[in-house]
This record gives sequence, C-alpha cells and structure tokens, in this order.
Amino acid sequence: MTYYIIRTLWKLMSLLPMGVLHLLSDLIYFPLYYVARYRRKVVHKNLVNAFPEKTKEEITRIEKRFYSAFCDYVMETVKLMSMSPQKIKKHIRFEEIEEIERLVSQEGRSCVIYMGHTFNWEFVTSLPLHFHNPQIQFGQIYHPLANKAMDRLFLEMRNQYGSESISMGNTLRRVLQLGKEKKPFVIGFIADQVPHWEAIDYWMEFFHQETPVFTGTEKIARRTGSAVFYMSMHREKRGKYVATFKKMVENASETHEHELTNAYYRLLEENMKEQPELWLWTHRRWKRTKAKYQEWNERRIKRLKEKSNKA
Repeated sequence: MTYYIIRTLWKLMSLLPMGVLHLLSDLIYFPLYYVARYRRKVVHKNLVNAFPEKTKEEITRIEKRFYSAFCDYVMETVKLMSMSPQKIKKHIRFEEIEEIERLVSQEGRSCVIYMGHTFNWEFVTSLPLHFHNPQIQFGQIYHPLANKAMDRLFLEMRNQYGSESISMGNTLRRVLQLGKEKKPFVIGFIADQVPHWEAIDYWMEFFHQETPVFTGTEKIARRTGSAVFYMSMHREKRGKYVATFKKMVENASETHEHELTNAYYRLLEENMKEQPELWLWTHRRWKRTKAKYQEWNERRIKRLKEKSNKA
C-alpha cells in the first residue's frame, strides 16, 4: 500500500513541467540550507579539506551552489519518473560514445564505466537509448535502499530505458553470468562511496586526504578483460547535462593492480574541480581513517582469537 501511495504522488508530481519543478527547487533551497541546515557541517568540512587553497568566501559560494544543485537533483529525479525517451534525450547528451559502440558491437568486448556521484547521475540510465545493438546488456550497480517501497520505485525509474539495476552484492555473479551467455555488457559503476571496514584493502590520496577506496570495479574489469571508460559529468545549464566518455584502457586484464583505481580517482578529482558544486558533498566520505581502521582490525583479530579459543 505504501508503495502505491508514494508512486501515485511521485507520478503526479513528475507530470509538472521542469520549469515548475525547478521553481519548487528554489523554494526548497532556502529552508534546507538556512533553517534545517541539512548536513551543513559535513559539507563545509569536506569542502574546506578538499580545497585548502580556497578562501572562506569561495568555499561558501561553492557550498551554496551545491545545495542549489542538490535541490535541482531531487526535483529532476522526480521528473524522471514520467520522462519519455524523447524527453530525456533533451536533458542529457552523451559525447564520445563511438568508441564504446565499436568495441562492443564490432569486437564483442564488454565495457566497464567508472562514474561518480555527480549530478545528475540518474539521467545516465538513459544511455541504452543511444545504442542500436539489441544484444548489448546495459546495467548500473546500485545499493538497495532500506525502505522497500522507495527501493522498488527507484528500480522502476532506473530500469525504464532498458538498463538493468544490479545490486552490489550480486555484481560479480551477474557479470560472470553474462560472460557465460557470451553477452557483451556496458555497466556503470559509481565507485566513489565509502567502503565498509571489512571491504577496505587499499588507501590512496584523494583531495589531499588519505582515503579508503573500493577496488571491486577494477577487479571485475581485470577479471573479465573489459574495456574501461571514465564518464565525466558537466552541467551546461539547469536541467541540461553532458556526459563525456574517456577511454582509460582497452583491455583491463593487461593493467597492474590498482592502476585503474588510481586513474579513476585522478579523473574524478579533475572532473570535480571543474564544477565542484555537482558532487555529493553531503556524504561523510572521509569518516574512516587509518587509525580507526587499525583499531577496528585489532578488535576483529581479538574476536577471532576468542572465538578460536572457545572452539
């Protein structure tokens, strides 16, 4: 029942013109930023640490532009529920996809696409509309939402253009299945999240800070010998985005360990510097430190020893 109520309200709201939804975004911005102060401390700390060379005034300008862009993201995602294939093509343009088309259609090579939480990443699910080969399996890796009704709604929205949403826990299994079926894939990985303690196996410098990073995308790409691309996002104006693909490597199996992960974060950092307000700064991206990781690991080892002794 909750699902159908939320879906009806979402659908009705999505029928509003984009201009009206952007007006609502402007109305939401003021109370979110000045009254509720939604994650203001987290955003400010992230920006200060990421851009130590910028003045207080510059940080504040980026911060305000981010909250404005964040409100736009919310309203544009609402609109996505009722966007036809023709309509969504007016809001996002994909550039330099010819190489992906060649590798997949002519050579049968699968492609891994590195992405970031850069607005508006939800529009990227329309990528299948720009290809003509029906044999290609498109997909995006996602983290299931705790709320089942919202999770179902987001899956419906993200799958509407022919791209499959693959849960993080099922990624390798699904990729290997596609390999057995000899079905080339083009799958997007938003790989800039914070890994859980048990998933940390590599640290690197990202925006002047020691950062634990996911290496799963690289491992899958190397195991499958996929071509790897980075997709940068830029906003031309409100509601209009350009996604540009840059080939990182044609065969990931020929790369060294962590080579792709390092390259991805360098490209992501360059992309973010161009329009810093478009990245999701509300995440506590640097909450895990090496010191805290060491403490966690010591507790883990202690628990394993205690369990072993009891056995």
